[in-house]
Amino acid sequence: MTNSFQIVGLPLAKFAPWFSLNETELEQKGARRLIVDAKPGFPCRVSLADAELGERVILLPFTHQPVDSPYRASGPIFVRETAKEAALAPGEIPEVVCSRLMSVRAYDDGGMMVNAAVTAGSELEPCIAKLFANPRVSYLHLHNAGAGCYSCRVERTEVRLPA
Repeated sequence: MTNSFQIVGLPLAKFAPWFSLNETELEQKGARRLIVDAKPGFPCRVSLADAELGERVILLPFTHQPVDSPYRASGPIFVRETAKEAALAPGEIPEVVCSRLMSVRAYDDGGMMVNAAVTAGSELEPCIAKLFANPRVSYLHLHNAGAGCYSCRVERTEVRLPA
């Protein structure tokens, strides 16, 4: 069995309604519209790319681990108003991940954490392979280790044999 993987961003359709909200409506939902003033610094969870200077983004709360386990989790994410969904090839690691220190969390089918690691994004591939070598691991979540924000999901691209 190979340890192939696919990094997956969030679907744009989930966030499109946020772009038409005015500032008051965004604030009522705990969100903010911001103008990007630093690059890197505003990593979009849909395009899996850093937003460009002067671009508008929405900073909003998002439940990235919607499971019925103690590991249910949410946190802030950025979404570019001009985002296009990331379409990464299997095994491809986007620059927004490669250029950051990443916290990698491994979960089983029930949403329970099985293992975790911290690694440079440039060294992510062997970390993914090591975590996916455990047949109990169903998927991984990547978080920016510094700020702790959710980055993206890593899925297996091969069929697992029962443990």
